[in-house]
Amino acid sequence: MENNHSEKVQLLIIGSGPAGYTAAIYAARANLKPVLYQGIQPGGQLTITTEVENYPGYADGIQGPEMMVDFEKQAKRMGADIRFGMATAADLSASPFKITIDDEKIIEAEALIISTGASAKWLHLESEQRLNGYGVSACAVCDGFFFKGQEVAIVGGGDTACEEALYLSKICSTVHMLVRRDEMRASKIMQQRVDKASNITVYWNTEVVEILGKEKVEGVKIRNRKSHEESLIPVKAFFVAIGHTPNSDIFKGQITMDEQGYIKTINGSTRTNIEGVFAAGDVQDKTYRQAVTAAGSGSMAALDSERYLSAKEA
Repeated sequence: MENNHSEKVQLLIIGSGPAGYTAAIYAARANLKPVLYQGIQPGGQLTITTEVENYPGYADGIQGPEMMVDFEKQAKRMGADIRFGMATAADLSASPFKITIDDEKIIEAEALIISTGASAKWLHLESEQRLNGYGVSACAVCDGFFFKGQEVAIVGGGDTACEEALYLSKICSTVHMLVRRDEMRASKIMQQRVDKASNITVYWNTEVVEILGKEKVEGVKIRNRKSHEESLIPVKAFFVAIGHTPNSDIFKGQITMDEQGYIKTINGSTRTNIEGVFAAGDVQDKTYRQAVTAAGSGSMAALDSERYLSAKEA
């Protein structure tokens, strides 16, 4: 289909978090002339965080959005073609792979790097969105440190919520863990660890009514789902740990995924079950979910795609 709405490229990268941009930096330096589409949230999840203190090389910390601007500038300086637009459909049945951008333009790519990330699930409260980055966070490992010695709340009942509550319990004075049902989904061993932690208080059958505070989190209003009784807990931070959704819908049925929709990669690589299609960052990583691990897998995806394209030419 050779028309104005079709374009052939050697390497297409979709997604613009640390994984996508790092892949673009490496691929551009290898002269693969990568084209990167930024997606709905240029810069990815880091654009909704404020201070990033745990990324190596930034001795004084950096704002998440500013760091992503640095990544983008570096990719551009290396010669990557960075574009605004969202992948809305995909045909991975044969090479070149056909990716539709914004429902209109088709990019035909010899190799494809999927770095579309994952999105945190939220409670969809007005106060939660308003205070996001001001005490509300979906990543305890990223932001717990800022609330050292203070009281915090975390909502969720799965393994991740338990893991994050335990992480917070080592830093914060008290962790109020809010569980919607009368039991946790988490594995028994994780529940036992939470039970043993003297400074974690679990609230069963609890729903969050509102997060309190004008400019920063000052407390949380909760309601018992059985007695309908409402109460206030004064906290300085509110962590949401009810899961993530990988942004992989357009590839469903074409690429191997787990039951949650995370793309499966071949151990020790970024290769998927489709030759020439690679996955990097949070769309294939539900374990670590850090900027530095996403960036690391982005460099792996660029190197893997370079090897694939070289072998194809040979």
